[in-house]
Amino acid sequence: MLILNRAQPSSDGGVRAPFPARVPTRSDWWHSGTTYAVNVAKTEEEYDVTYVIAQPCVDVLDKACIEECPVDCIYEGERMLYIHPDECVDCGACEPVCPVEAIYYEDDLPGEWSGYYKANVDFFDDLGSPGGASKLGKVEKDHPLIAALPPQGEG
Repeated sequence: MLILNRAQPSSDGGVRAPFPARVPTRSDWWHSGTTYAVNVAKTEEEYDVTYVIAQPCVDVLDKACIEECPVDCIYEGERMLYIHPDECVDCGACEPVCPVEAIYYEDDLPGEWSGYYKANVDFFDDLGSPGGASKLGKVEKDHPLIAALPPQGEG
């Protein structure tokens, strides 16, 4: 893994590039003012997903996140909402407005919902990149993981 950040001039006229003591978190990326570039070789099973919608969203479909998303990358399936991995700009605006706390940054996704990472990616296999959820409207399908779940939220 290669971690780079902004080079800073040193007292001897050279340039020093300090490295963090740990891999930067998403908070570091957005709030510290430091620019990091992480170069990690990904396997076939890894995808460029930023935020993931997990099980608490199933059969709730509150849609507050859709209203908050500045790039219109949250799509509605039959029973759940899905974040398009290529259209999401990783702004995080959707996460705090979700009333059921179903949206997680990919690295923060709880282990019991790890399958939702791939479900969010696979949902778009046959859709491609439509360029915005509002252009497409509700998609009359769900990922098999979600479709197989019993109805949620019923006592």
